[in-house]
Amino acid sequence: MSRRKLREQIFKLLFRVEFHNVEELPQQLLLCEEDSAEWSEEERGYISQKFHAIIEKLPELDGMINEVSEGWKTGRMGKVDLTLIRLAVYEMKYEEDIPVKVAINEAVELAKKYGTDDSPGFVNGVLAKLA
Repeated sequence: MSRRKLREQIFKLLFRVEFHNVEELPQQLLLCEEDSAEWSEEERGYISQKFHAIIEKLPELDGMINEVSEGWKTGRMGKVDLTLIRLAVYEMKYEEDIPVKVAINEAVELAKKYGTDDSPGFVNGVLAKLA
């Protein structure tokens, strides 16, 4: 599976965070894995590890986002946009092997696919302030 597809799977898992309690997240991960029977063990491990790493950093990620997003704090953002921004900020700040420009570009591409017409520009704008 390509890195883009892996990132998309992680995005889908992170999106569930907005609708489920922390206690339910292991169950949500299992449901997602059942839906993706084609995942290899290596892919499953990568997705699970990155998902949990991002979940642990959510308060810190949201703090960084809130510092730069004027008038659009995380509580007001659309769920798709917020999830994509969180994923990209995590990659920008904690994954040295992912260039900042790649993290931003991938988030914008996913925003085009899953967000509203305004999502790509919004996501790009917030992430540009963090770059």
